[in-house]
Amino acid sequence: MTTLQEIVDGQVEAGRVPGAVALVADVGSGSVDVAVSGRRAVDGVPMTRDTVFRIASLTKPILAAATMVLVERGRLGLDDPVATWLPELADPMVLRAVDAELDDVVPAVRPITVRHLLTFQGGHGFPSDFSVPVVQHVFAQRLQGPPRPQEALPTDEWIAAMGRVPLLHQPGEGWSYNAGSDLLGVLLARVEEAPLSDVFDDTLLGPLAMVDTAFVASGSTLDRLATQYRRDDAAALELVDPPEGQWASPPPFLSGAGGLVSTVDDWLAFARMLLASGAGPDGAPVLDAESVRLMMTSHAEAEPDSPFLQGQGWGFGGSVDLTATEPWNVPGRYGWTGGTGTAGYVIPSRGRATIWMGQVEMAGPDDFSALAAFLTWAAEQ
Repeated sequence: MTTLQEIVDGQVEAGRVPGAVALVADVGSGSVDVAVSGRRAVDGVPMTRDTVFRIASLTKPILAAATMVLVERGRLGLDDPVATWLPELADPMVLRAVDAELDDVVPAVRPITVRHLLTFQGGHGFPSDFSVPVVQHVFAQRLQGPPRPQEALPTDEWIAAMGRVPLLHQPGEGWSYNAGSDLLGVLLARVEEAPLSDVFDDTLLGPLAMVDTAFVASGSTLDRLATQYRRDDAAALELVDPPEGQWASPPPFLSGAGGLVSTVDDWLAFARMLLASGAGPDGAPVLDAESVRLMMTSHAEAEPDSPFLQGQGWGFGGSVDLTATEPWNVPGRYGWTGGTGTAGYVIPSRGRATIWMGQVEMAGPDDFSALAAFLTWAAEQ
């Protein structure tokens, strides 16, 4: 039988990644299988289990869980209009069609709610076609895009600009990717009158002892941060961000959609909490079981040609497997991938967590070239 170490070594030897850390844990038996291979940078020091990675969209499930903590505390409600805290979104306009010009709009027929942001049904975000005018406008204004924290707009400037962007669809009547998490991050900060980093520390990172998870890599975290790469047109590795780059100092905007750095063991602590129906490492509840159930229940589906979900559903902050369109799909599996080359899932029916930390950007939302072998192995064990 192929081992996890052989899977990870194979990805490194094939040149798909300079290095990676992968983990599969079964909470029932207590077994944890970890494989470490390659290097933190091309010709750099060897990869280690505690290497820090830019986890990109693996931030989204953490944001969703933080939101549910505040819901349980009575700080906000799932069906509260977001305009209570985000007045910039009080009077949204909606495109007549996804590919319409930005001034071809009608008023929204209902307010955007907290639930809409969690389920990506608020109207902001990415459709299947990135060439439509509204997406090109968002890119041009630096309102969404690949995570480059130091190049982001300041929070108040960003939310004001997003308030002027027309919605892709009526709130609650469609699904569009990504922006809902960034909007929700701003909302949580305003609810708590504190930076999103403090909200995360209070609700999740502290209770789960996720000591290496943050919006900034500093001290020992910076010393362990992997170098980030992408593939150029010739499929050669191209430097994107060195350790002393985009994550080495506080950014002007804390992205709830993709701003965190973390380690495989920190994300495992988060996954264990989900699999334990919200219980933390000491058995004390971090979330109620009902909140965890809501997170891991499909509330929305994308259009059939979506490159993001590919037949699966969307819960709160992550996808939920509905059909076995790929070998790694398991009904009820919850989690997501990060565009920087990461993946984190829990399979409740098997009590299993599967985590991959890599350092080469995915070529697109449906690029599983470096992940397929691992995800398939983890699902089949």
